[in-house]
Amino acid sequence: MTIRLYDTGARQIRDFTPLVPGCVSIYLCGATVQAVPHIGHIRSGLNFDIMRRWFAHRGYEVTFVRNVTDIDDKIINKSAEQGRPWWAIGYENERAFNDGYAALGCLPPTYEPRATGHVPEMIEMMRVLIERGHAYAAEGNVYFDVASFPDYLALSNQELADMRQPAAEDETGKRDTRDFAMWKAAKPGEPSWETPWGRGRPGWHLECSAMAHKYLGSVFDIHGGGIDLVFPHHENEIAQAKGYGDEFARYWVHNSWVTKSGEKMSKSLGNSVRISEMVKRWRPIVLRYYLGTPHYRSTIEYSEAALREAESAFARIEGFVQRVTEKAGEAVRPADEVPPSFAEAMDDDLGVPQALAVVHTTVRQGNSALAADDKEEAIARLAEVRAMLGVLGLDPLDPHWSGENDRGEDLHGVVDTLVRLVLQQRESARARKDWATADAIRDQLGQSGLVIEDSPQGPRWTLGPR
Repeated sequence: MTIRLYDTGARQIRDFTPLVPGCVSIYLCGATVQAVPHIGHIRSGLNFDIMRRWFAHRGYEVTFVRNVTDIDDKIINKSAEQGRPWWAIGYENERAFNDGYAALGCLPPTYEPRATGHVPEMIEMMRVLIERGHAYAAEGNVYFDVASFPDYLALSNQELADMRQPAAEDETGKRDTRDFAMWKAAKPGEPSWETPWGRGRPGWHLECSAMAHKYLGSVFDIHGGGIDLVFPHHENEIAQAKGYGDEFARYWVHNSWVTKSGEKMSKSLGNSVRISEMVKRWRPIVLRYYLGTPHYRSTIEYSEAALREAESAFARIEGFVQRVTEKAGEAVRPADEVPPSFAEAMDDDLGVPQALAVVHTTVRQGNSALAADDKEEAIARLAEVRAMLGVLGLDPLDPHWSGENDRGEDLHGVVDTLVRLVLQQRESARARKDWATADAIRDQLGQSGLVIEDSPQGPRWTLGPR
């Protein structure tokens, strides 16, 4: 079956036909590094990580570009407020983003360009746009003339007459209030670069048009980002790139928000949940399950209860993997192919919820095989489960997650030693048929959050749901 994706521009699901057979090129709007990431930021990275993994599983060679916006108004304002260099704030937060992506198992991008490293490409793009009548310089700023581009607003399906462009107070010299800034004139004490139109710094929209062109050429397959970027950011990217002469992106794919109390999670609203705090409270693989398994176009309403449900659901999968691995006596290799029903769901606009239902069904089949002492059937089901979990980045036997099945890897050895001492006391009680003491020990461990399971290899402990 052909992979099909919802294209925001077409407002429908379309069959994916690659520009180059066997290859797929993806540009994702990455972090604006003004502050540390919250889980809404990381959700976008996760959604496109799953897309990338699925394309790779289907045999495509994937080029994945995720940019870093390391200069903008918010970063400069933070620099003034904190009395720190703008580049230090940007780099510190860029590392926090990369730590968050890595913690939740996102594969590193093929290229991760910074905006400030591509000012020459931006100057060249502005020069051509001015020559072609799509842009003009005014008072040290450079603006895009939206009236010069007839297809402006086609992506967001707005009418130019009704459109109001977000603008900053320092954007002076505009011919039309709807025009947007590509380059901003230098202000005292702010970072700036020399251009033919005076010193200044790039506008947010110009950065992505220039970097996408440099790394993916004049036309590429998929441009991704959060749904909030459709306007003005992606509309303005399209206008700049096509005015420059690029065909630009052939498919536009957008993920939805993470909300809290019905509002989009954002730093400006003060309702964000930092990923750095979440990974201290929840296993990163559980956070990946929570953020990555809803459909990418559906909104996730943040709640502790939903996280606990995700933890319980993943524990059922992980428990099956552990039991079969113990019975097999060694790690079971993932199957070469995923079940057809899983592939059908993923091909249909990355239908992860439907694909996940196939995972759980296969786990139930595997558990039935275990109950019937059918080792070969259980191993076969585990091979399928590992193949499917690999696509979703959730295979607990993957080296990335090894040693992660606790909420404090540094303490795992200490906790394991202490628990085993208690379990030895329980085994001694069982040996002398002191069932009351054995049950009391098990109950006390359960109250502390541990689940004790008796296996042929002896008792095993895991962290239970909260």
